[in-house]
Amino acid sequence: MTSTTAADRPQRSRLNRLIRELWFQVVLAAVLGIAVGVLAPGLGEDLKPLNDWFIALVKMIVIPVVFCVVTTGIASMDNLRKAGRIGVKAIGYFLVLSLVSMLIGLVVANIFQPGSGLHVDASSLNAEDVPETATEHATFTGFVSSLIPASLLGAITGDAILAALMVSIVFGVALNMAGEEGAPLTRGIKALSDVVFRIVGWVMRLAPLGTFGALATVVATYGAESLKQLGYLIILFTATCVVYVLVVLGAIMRACRLSLFGLMRFLKAELLIALSTCSSEAVLPQLVRKLETLGIGRPVVGIVIPSGFSFNLDGSAVYLTMASLFLAQAMGIDLSWQQQLIMVGVMMLTSKGTAGIAGGAFIVLASTVTAVGHIPLAALSLIVGIDRILNEGRVFINVLGNAVATIVIGKWEKDLDIDKARSILNSRTAQGPSAGAGSDAGSGADKVPADV
Repeated sequence: MTSTTAADRPQRSRLNRLIRELWFQVVLAAVLGIAVGVLAPGLGEDLKPLNDWFIALVKMIVIPVVFCVVTTGIASMDNLRKAGRIGVKAIGYFLVLSLVSMLIGLVVANIFQPGSGLHVDASSLNAEDVPETATEHATFTGFVSSLIPASLLGAITGDAILAALMVSIVFGVALNMAGEEGAPLTRGIKALSDVVFRIVGWVMRLAPLGTFGALATVVATYGAESLKQLGYLIILFTATCVVYVLVVLGAIMRACRLSLFGLMRFLKAELLIALSTCSSEAVLPQLVRKLETLGIGRPVVGIVIPSGFSFNLDGSAVYLTMASLFLAQAMGIDLSWQQQLIMVGVMMLTSKGTAGIAGGAFIVLASTVTAVGHIPLAALSLIVGIDRILNEGRVFINVLGNAVATIVIGKWEKDLDIDKARSILNSRTAQGPSAGAGSDAGSGADKVPADV
């Protein structure tokens, strides 16, 4: 009896460790959420506030994270030109990957023709089904205006990431140029950073609740009907996302001599949370912390991640071209290659103009449809019902793609500890900083404890 108890003890210990890991809690919550949505749809719809509350808590802490990381990263630089170099390289990388992503979506939609055979009559469409936010087209002047906050402190206490990023860069540059006079303030912001990341750890413990509420609501609201009606588009888009991850992001990671699957394993908790909540912002604070732990310099992480979550939306780029051609094919509209390339050019502009706007991909799609003029705006009502489902693939690639972008820029800037990164990504036990942050939270410490 004693020997049996002793043999069971290691198994119970492993089970306890598994239960304490954040990614396992998220998976369990997802399964329970789907079950509730299927078995008790009424209850599932009532659980929507759980996800809304979790996202609100994360948004509460996102701007302080951006301010602390960007400001201290730039303030500690020996050479301010490095910040400009990082920014230029990041924007260049974002533009290239966005174009590649859109062209991939274009090719796939032309080959597989997901909308062909539907023969939708334009007179049968109801434009009222299109959300009002989708018709709020952004302009370049409006985009620039959104970068300028009403006040310096207002950007730090608000919820606009791009405005906060700009203020953080300006503040960091000013502290750097102030030298010794600004050193006490720099140390104060670093101390604030430790406190902020401790709060991040507390908020991330609630991720399973947000996941549970999100999936219960989605399954209860949409059920299987949307899947039956537009299943081919959903399957084709999902397959394209998988191929994009394996081929494009896989090739980039191989060029960096790092493992893509190791990175996905390292970020599995964040990817699962993003997938279930359909929110990139839900994982931004923890992603910043994990990439620092991976051995990437804080200046690179601080500039690339916040800007990438606004400009480097590869999943959204694939979606835009596929969805546009799906609508054209469903309406029986034959777009020439010239018209399709013009559409891609419009998307490249409008997608940057709506950076940071909730539901930005759908807004860009509406803007493009209106600008090109070949597809009636009411056609958007065809995919409104499954947009939430398609958004899962978009967000997954957006998060993983920005992590890869940070690694690329870090290696390009020689601000990546490649041996440390390779060691962590090749390890099957390292999971990154714990959700319950310790005293070294957010400091980029070398310790890599398991998720909690």
